[in-house]
Amino acid sequence: MTIGFAHAELIAVLVAVTGGEPRVMTIRSGDALPSGPFEMGHRTLQSGLREWVQEQTGHPVGYLEQLYTFADRDRNNEILGGRTISISYLGLVHEQATPGGGRPGWQGWYGYFPWEDWRTGRPGVLDHLVDCLMAWAERDPSRREDRIRRANFAFGLGEASWNEDLVLQRYELLYEAGVVSESGCAAETNPGRAMFADHRRILATGIARLRAKIKYRPVVFELMPVSFTLLQLQRSVEALAGLTLHKQNFRRLIEQQELVEETGETTSETGGRPAKLFRYRHAVLEERALAGSKLPISRN
Repeated sequence: MTIGFAHAELIAVLVAVTGGEPRVMTIRSGDALPSGPFEMGHRTLQSGLREWVQEQTGHPVGYLEQLYTFADRDRNNEILGGRTISISYLGLVHEQATPGGGRPGWQGWYGYFPWEDWRTGRPGVLDHLVDCLMAWAERDPSRREDRIRRANFAFGLGEASWNEDLVLQRYELLYEAGVVSESGCAAETNPGRAMFADHRRILATGIARLRAKIKYRPVVFELMPVSFTLLQLQRSVEALAGLTLHKQNFRRLIEQQELVEETGETTSETGGRPAKLFRYRHAVLEERALAGSKLPISRN
């Protein structure tokens, strides 16, 4: 029996919301996520990741939580240089300049997943994706019904409804169907920007985690400035969810949950009448640690 060894890689999905758009920190001019091997000198996994992020991007990291461990045998191990276990973390930050040495930069995450942004209606790129998925289903008559069922569920087709949380399932189905370039198809035939190895899959996992989490934990405030308008808060939630929200329902629930409080100041930057500025009530973290704080994620 041959005994092989695997090395551990640390990967960061750092998210910011800037100008009402969700952004992700990348290196290699947008082709990869900040990452590096776990080394003997690293005190912990998280401290090791922070060192790599600092070296490659020069960007400070605040809120950080472990996302997922990727250890599939059929990962891109040839590209990664052997069997690799990737331990990913999700970080929520405020966008700053990136002076690091890894060709860092902020990218809009819908550039990688254009089918995930429903804020202005159903994305036109979905027509192409559905055609590709149906053609894939027809190629194997014995699995046709199962493939169509999976496509309907993931992409909200037929009687199914779009579920914004299924980001990873959608990407993995497109990968299995040979639609995205990471699966070996020609880059010019697929939508969305590709990434190194399976970094786009890891990014999809981070987006899915954050979309689900903003519904039951007030983590969105980690992405907000110290003071903000309710419209800015709504636009940030919409950016992350890829959906538009009902304005009055959103504000009503924010008020009911007592998530924010007025600062006593206003801003004219929104145009029109001066808008009240609010701040997050930090006491909510303790008060709602068990009960949770829900945000209204529903279509307008």
